[in-house]
Amino acid sequence: MMSLNNRTVVNQLIAATNAFDIDAALALFSPDAVIHDVSVGEQFIGHAGIGVYLKRYFVDYHTQTRFLSGEFKDQDQAQVRVDFKGDFGHEIGLLSFSFHTSGRILRIDADLE
Repeated sequence: MMSLNNRTVVNQLIAATNAFDIDAALALFSPDAVIHDVSVGEQFIGHAGIGVYLKRYFVDYHTQTRFLSGEFKDQDQAQVRVDFKGDFGHEIGLLSFSFHTSGRILRIDADLE
């Protein structure tokens, strides 16, 4: 069963990163959230670390993200497939989301196909 709330958060994150609005994107994350991106071999912790990640990999590369598909398995987990295009070229990404009960993002494990 799809959780509309988590799908909404994913859509809001994509919209914020496509607009290069780091503040709007960070508002969707729990203060102690983590992004672990296997493709770059780093973890980005908390709003400060995630802000660096968003600037480096979205703003600086002019990355545009498009939702392709998603599995919203329960209230706190989602698997999302996205299309990334930017100055780096084109990639398909796999994002595993964990959500706090508040609806904010706790963790994203990111990888490329």
